[in-house]
Amino acid sequence: MRIPKEELILEIEKARKALNHSIESGETYESVYQNSVDLDHLIEEYILEGF
Repeated sequence: MRIPKEELILEIEKARKALNHSIESGETYESVYQNSVDLDHLIEEYILEGF
């Protein structure tokens, strides 16, 4: 299922903010790692869609 470009960009920004917040607030390694993986997945999807 293809996500519209604008929606995917918003999801990437949301994931980036979540990752930054988890780092800045000293969350556990597991939480930071999961946020990083989530962001990577969205960026990969963006690239694969050819945007």
